[in-house]
Amino acid sequence: MTIAAMMLAPQVFHREMPERLKYLALGVLFVNISIGGTLTSYAAPPVLMVASTWGWDSAFMFKTFGWKAALAVLVNATLVTLFLRPHLRSGDVLSLKKSAVPMSPLVIAVHLFFLAAVVLSAHHPIIFLGLFLFFIGYTQAYKVHQSPLIIKEALLVGFFLAGLVVLGGMQQWWLQPIVGSLEPNVLFVGALALTAITDNAALTYLGSLIDGISTQAQYMLVAGAVAGGGLTVIANAPNPAGVALLRGSFANGAVSMLGLLSGALIPTVIAAAFLFFF
Repeated sequence: MTIAAMMLAPQVFHREMPERLKYLALGVLFVNISIGGTLTSYAAPPVLMVASTWGWDSAFMFKTFGWKAALAVLVNATLVTLFLRPHLRSGDVLSLKKSAVPMSPLVIAVHLFFLAAVVLSAHHPIIFLGLFLFFIGYTQAYKVHQSPLIIKEALLVGFFLAGLVVLGGMQQWWLQPIVGSLEPNVLFVGALALTAITDNAALTYLGSLIDGISTQAQYMLVAGAVAGGGLTVIANAPNPAGVALLRGSFANGAVSMLGLLSGALIPTVIAAAFLFFF
């Protein structure tokens, strides 16, 4: 989310872009990030919450969800590009400014090392925290050679997920009976709608606690949850980070709830169609 938002900001989320098109672009970004997380078993919180419980590995995710999500992402991105094309700024979003100093290959290698080490030690908190603190120290000691860390946006996602783990179970009393009582096809629609008012990872987590849930219901629950991940800011964990990075380009420096909902409707319908019918 963070990388995509930073890449799109100069060309799409600028002051000259019409407000309605910015909301459309934001909706497509949020929806595509949400469904794109189904390419593997660890890329999205709603999938991560159920992967180990239901035995879903990355091969299963790609075969069952991933290729459909990839097609939906392609369609959404193509359509929004056609709408935005007259207002896009020229230039390569990946190009460096003339005054910018190219980053040293050694610095890039160090970043990649820490990235790989953190992923490999994700289930070992002591090692993970040690590596993370060492990385922060490295970036502070050699800050002249690299861009500043985006700590605020990362913490937004981190605290969001921490709140889910701490408080998610408290929603079990009303969410689990609803999820457990719905037929698979109805469950898809219900999960999509409920995602707008409760985080999709919380929804799938509570679904994973239901004993005897069918394979079809498992699919429909996760598919509906990820399809609705762009409808609101709270629908998907990475969304607050995207809002924090891009809200300055919107009127009054804030993202409208109704504006985001309207902008995300079309890409949500497209994503839902691919995940439901294919």
